[in-house]
Order: sequence, then structure tokens, then C-alpha cells
Amino acid sequence: MNRRAFLIGTAAMAVGASATAEANAPKPIDWAVMPPMDTREGFVEWGRVDRDENPKFLAQRWDRFRALVRNKDLWDRKTMRAFLLTPREEFAPPNIRPHVYRPNFLDIGYGVTMSGPHLQGRMTNSIDVKRGERVLEIGTGSGVQSAYLANLTESVYTIEIIKPLADRTRGIYDGLIARGYTEYTHINTRAADGYYGWEQAAPFDKIIVTCGIDHVPPPLLQQLKPGGVMVIPVGPPGAQRVLKVAKTQGPDGSITTTREDIYGGKIVPFVPFTKLEGDKIVGNHNR
Repeated sequence: MNRRAFLIGTAAMAVGASATAEANAPKPIDWAVMPPMDTREGFVEWGRVDRDENPKFLAQRWDRFRALVRNKDLWDRKTMRAFLLTPREEFAPPNIRPHVYRPNFLDIGYGVTMSGPHLQGRMTNSIDVKRGERVLEIGTGSGVQSAYLANLTESVYTIEIIKPLADRTRGIYDGLIARGYTEYTHINTRAADGYYGWEQAAPFDKIIVTCGIDHVPPPLLQQLKPGGVMVIPVGPPGAQRVLKVAKTQGPDGSITTTREDIYGGKIVPFVPFTKLEGDKIVGNHNR
């Protein structure tokens, strides 16, 4: 999941996040593979040998993983597994790569930030993605959220409103696939206005939205399957609550929704859900 700050006119940073990546040639993994979760040393050694990843980043990933578990931002093994298998450093520009496992938001260029791992972990675990489910992400950003989801299901769809950023992130995925991260073949990307969802790929079992809005977009709710779950920050500008929205269908065919605040009422400020007019980002989708 990625926090986005769409600042019109902001110059893009000239970075090649994948070109100088630390990992080399990881062994392709299947769904039965479970990284060690008992000790830091065991996980780092496993990642070094089986994934050919940098021990420095593996150690940072482990430390952040333990912090997420203690803070109850991760609570089931499949989502813990997905976090441990996702090399956040691969999606970060070189200037912020040393800080990629810190809990704060990080600037990745284009006026956009990479979400902190605690928020991303809790939002992901809250929608309880199961293998085989179809998941839509609104706000590709750095690409790390969909990389996370790709270790939970084979069908991930992600939309980014800034086309140059969407193209850059698609290039990162393709580069990592070529190097052996075959799980990223699960990711389908699109440059578009996410408010309208992805009708051609709908319906979705789960939807995750990473920008704030004062209502649940009707097209996204329509594209969510009955029995499906969406997590989305809803509220006035800068004062959203992160809601888990469940859609149910009654015996008579009637549709109802229920809402649950995943932070128990805590205000979490998100940037606006911006909108596209033609090929330009203009304003936002708040009513």
C-alpha cells in the first residue's frame, strides 16, 4: 500500500531504482516456501543464500517485521510471509534506500511518497487477501504495495494516475522478474484515474486505496464483489479514518455495506484522491 502526494508541476527525480538494486538472482519461490520466522540470524542467512539479497537490508527487514508484529500491524502468517519476502529496497530510489525500513513516509519523486511499513502492513492484513483472489490497488506509487500483494495472490491489479511514475514502476517490476522475482508476474499495471476502478478486470475480491477522499467512490464499491472487502481512508481533507468496508448481499439480492475503523478512531492524514481531466491531474474527487 503507497501514500501519494500529487503536486502538480513537481519535477520528477531522475532515478533508476532497479538499476542499482542490491539483490542479484533469487531462487524462484513457490507458495509452499516459508522464510524463517524464529530468529534474525536464520532469516538473514536464508535470504542471503536462497534470495541472494543484501544481509544489511535483510536485517533491517527482520527488525521492522518484529516491530510490526509487536505493534499488531501484522497478525497472520501469510501476511507476515508476504512482508518478509518483499524487498522494499528494490522499489526505492538510491537516495532513500538506506532508510527504506524506517516507519515514516519517504519521497520517491514526482511529488509522491512511499508509505511506511506499519500503515501498509495493517491495511494489507485488514483485507485478509487469500490465494486466488483478485485484488485492486489504487495508487501504485513506488510499486512496493503490489509487490507485497503479489506474495498473497496470483491476481493483482494496480492503477497509478501519474503516467511517468506508472511507466517507471512497471519497468522495476519487469527488471525484477527478469532477475528471478517471478512472483511479480502476478501484477497487472495501468496508468489511469483510479476513482473509476478497472471495469475490464472487475469484479474484485479485495480493494486497497492509498489516498484520502470524503466518500467511498461508487465505481469501486460497484466493482467489489458481494462478500468482498475494501480498505480506504475516508474523511475531510487531512483528517481521514482508515475504514474497512465490507459488502454483503442478502437472500433477496439487496446489497448492504458495513464499516469498521481499523485504527479505532485515530485520525490518519492522507493526501487527496486526485482526478484526471484529459491527460492532466486537476483537483481531487472530494465532493
